[in-house]
Amino acid sequence: MVEELRRLGLQGPFQVHLAPTVLVPDERAHQVFRGFGKGLGSVVHGLGSRYPFMTPATVLRGNGRADRMLSELAELEWAEEDVLVIPAMRSDHSGGLYGLVWVVDRLLGPGGCPWDQEQTHASLKRHLIEEAYELIDAIDAGSDTKMREELGDVLLQPVMHAQMESLAGNWSIDEVARIVTDKLVRRHPHVFGDLEVSDAEEVLRNWDAIKANEGGEPKSVLEGVPRSLPALLRAFEVSKRAARNGFEWPDLEGVWEKLEEEKAELKEAVATGSGISDEIGDLLFTVVNLARWLKIEPEDALRAMVDRFTARFQTMERLSEGPLGELTPDQWEELWQQAKAVS
Repeated sequence: MVEELRRLGLQGPFQVHLAPTVLVPDERAHQVFRGFGKGLGSVVHGLGSRYPFMTPATVLRGNGRADRMLSELAELEWAEEDVLVIPAMRSDHSGGLYGLVWVVDRLLGPGGCPWDQEQTHASLKRHLIEEAYELIDAIDAGSDTKMREELGDVLLQPVMHAQMESLAGNWSIDEVARIVTDKLVRRHPHVFGDLEVSDAEEVLRNWDAIKANEGGEPKSVLEGVPRSLPALLRAFEVSKRAARNGFEWPDLEGVWEKLEEEKAELKEAVATGSGISDEIGDLLFTVVNLARWLKIEPEDALRAMVDRFTARFQTMERLSEGPLGELTPDQWEELWQQAKAVS
């Protein structure tokens, strides 16, 4: 801690401004202005737009001190050796959502956490993905306590990104909230306007139409589906959007027929040794469409199936009297049936 803060009994984070540089003051940190001499008057004038006029401040001159309100400092005669100290204005958070914003701002600000301060938007990408999947696990487990915790971890991620931009003098979490709020109001004219809708499907069609015309020229209804989504999720979202805009089978029987067609084409590709990857992709996409018709989320269905398979395979490992690799087909089948009976 700098000597001036020790003299005043001030602890905690601080910023030191050395003439001629004046940093952007952080109200959570003690502010120390050194080397400005008679130029401190202009510094004080500049602080008036950021700090209330009743803000306490101290001028240190040699072994003496003058305690004033910020508005009174203009009356002082400044000496070359004067040091101005403004104590931190905020030392605790308010709780709730803005309490989280305050804590993140504190972590990224003066005297904060070195690890957090080293992060970039790019370095935080994997944490957002990991936290999202941990939340999904909590939802699938039906754990209310875990879900609250994981929602908090997910919420932390956009706050981190926003506060990084805020400290850079760009935009804050308020701007992020304003944009999504305006978007929600704009895309729900049946709630915030005079439009009438008959069902949820009409809501989604209106949503696509509004989104496609935002920002001037009409855009593709498939624009905005992230390429980085897991392939199954991306296929499901693309198929939903295409179907909502008319690219759809007339009935479920048409989907079954398409499934049989794709199976036959895959068998032919395997027989000829050509185009196998393409045909497997076509078959998988058709299965995704079948799931959509049956109102099943394919990602959830596959994840649940893999969980079941994992549990059953691990049960077989426990029940087997010898190495699994040495079992006969009949022994595998017997173990599988035993595993199915208990999991």
